[in-house]
Amino acid sequence: MLSGIILGAFIAYICEGKSYVSWLAWGKSIGIENISVDLYVIKFSIGLMVRATISQIFTIAAALIVFSKTCKSL
Repeated sequence: MLSGIILGAFIAYICEGKSYVSWLAWGKSIGIENISVDLYVIKFSIGLMVRATISQIFTIAAALIVFSKTCKSL
């Protein structure tokens, strides 16, 4: 699954500027940007953002199919 995520992100990066495959780079970001807490003595920030693209969805599905077909004994 991790290989599907990385390969999908790479494909989205390559397809970003091309007009005929730019739809593969389309995606949405969800999460919490930055929350800052200042307690006078200590200050810290917390944030988490996840971005999913169309190409990542396709490559994750392909990775899961390949895994289920090749690793039946696991």
